[in-house]
Amino acid sequence: MMNLTHWRLLLKVAETRNISRAASVLGMTQSGASQAIAQMEQALGAKMFVRDRRDVAPTGFGERVLQRAQAMLAEFDAIRVMADAERGIPASRLRIASFPSVMATVLLPLVTAFRRRHPAIEVIILEGTDHEVEQWLEDDTVDLGVVINPAPDRQVAVIGLDAWLAVVPSTHRLARRSCEAGITLHELADQPFVLATGGCHVHGASLAAQAGLVLSDVRVTVGDLGSAAVLVREGMGVSIIPESALPASTRGVRALPLQPPAWREFGLAPSRAMRTGETARAARLFLSELPVSS
Repeated sequence: MMNLTHWRLLLKVAETRNISRAASVLGMTQSGASQAIAQMEQALGAKMFVRDRRDVAPTGFGERVLQRAQAMLAEFDAIRVMADAERGIPASRLRIASFPSVMATVLLPLVTAFRRRHPAIEVIILEGTDHEVEQWLEDDTVDLGVVINPAPDRQVAVIGLDAWLAVVPSTHRLARRSCEAGITLHELADQPFVLATGGCHVHGASLAAQAGLVLSDVRVTVGDLGSAAVLVREGMGVSIIPESALPASTRGVRALPLQPPAWREFGLAPSRAMRTGETARAARLFLSELPVSS
């Protein structure tokens, strides 16, 4: 059965011309999105998209359907605006900050779902380092900000948990380890190293420092976590990358758990104004509708 998520998926695929990117924005898996499109095409009895290795483009029929779908969803969003107004939720603005490594995988699906429920609320996302996010929260530049490994006594809403993985070339001697055995930080510390920061202070070097170790041979430092896996594949060194940041294809590399395990936890922290009790209805509404963490 076709539902609103299916129609939004079609529009997002047409916009991005890529099923995987569209699925990520909507918080779906690539396989789930492909299956949903196939089901819709089967139900409609005609192809919506033409696919090749680099591009996904609407067919002539697909273009006509998408025009109708866009109008239909605009009307539905207008109804949502009316419903929010009836409930006393006025049109407003919500400002959220995050560092890059959790933007697409953790935050964006939550924001997309919230915007579908409350189209009258404008959501603005700022991207920066974790230090910048903390400063924006203190300055009230944003209403909410993603923080990593928050202190136990800090007021946050947990939105994700991620395991750190050791990533080595598939030809490396450590690549023969089993997942159960994993790899220790001590075994990585003296290897040629690709240091990926992901825009935050918690990364391979800080994890090593916490264990009393020093990365003695850092060959290259990159801000993008996905780029680190590519450099590892090219033989530049080994790395430590969060599980959620691994590329879809791990050809040429082996990713194994760290031993002992290491995790990073994400939480949404309120701005200073919210902490002191000042009004921020959109932010409070966003927090109240977050999925319950298990």
